[in-house]
Amino acid sequence: MNSLVELREEIAGCKKCRLSETRVNALPGEGRPNAKLMLIAQAPGENEDREGRMFIGPSGRVLDELLGEAGIDRKEIYMTNLVKCMLPGYRRPKWDEIEICSDYLDEEIESINPKIIAPLGYYATRYVFEKCGVPLPSKIHYGKLILAGDKKILPLQHPAAMLYNSFIKEEMVENYCRLKVLLVDCKWYQTCPMKRFYEEGMLSEEWVELYCRGDWKSCVRYQMEESGAYHPDWILPDGSIDEKLKGR
Repeated sequence: MNSLVELREEIAGCKKCRLSETRVNALPGEGRPNAKLMLIAQAPGENEDREGRMFIGPSGRVLDELLGEAGIDRKEIYMTNLVKCMLPGYRRPKWDEIEICSDYLDEEIESINPKIIAPLGYYATRYVFEKCGVPLPSKIHYGKLILAGDKKILPLQHPAAMLYNSFIKEEMVENYCRLKVLLVDCKWYQTCPMKRFYEEGMLSEEWVELYCRGDWKSCVRYQMEESGAYHPDWILPDGSIDEKLKGR
């Protein structure tokens, strides 16, 4: 906790790059210091810069709506930005600004040590991928869970995207609702053959982390179990068949 307090003070007084000349407030992250979930946005907006608080403008209202749909309370998570100062004219962040400011983000990630990181939008996602050694695809698939060491990464559209395109609301609600799914294990895991196969060394940990303890709602086995459809033990969470598991 002390390290976070000291970090907040350092960020508030930062003058390491050109953005300190045009901002009102540099915004440190805010939220629960031992949160399992961390949201990483790009940079503060005009309202946030003026008031010194995160997500209080139009994007904040959208975020509150999305978190409400997911059943997540802001107080239970930690929110921060890739770049801590407002970008003049809402321009894109420059590489040297990201490079300088990301040291603060790295310290926040180390201090909070979240299990789940949700970068919002392209630049936050690109940085988190690079930091965690995840290859950057030609197109980012928002809402697709990625495992990187002991971290689960769920890239999401920035709430601002819904302000400019209301047609993506349904998709964004669905993707943000995945956050709540990631916070609890699948209810079928204790009796699922996947648990036994994993404990016997027949199934890699990646399957368990991505589905049983990850996005279990997208698991084919979960969907079939919920609908009462027959499914043999050797069907994997993605619906593929593992022949070597037959008869085990």
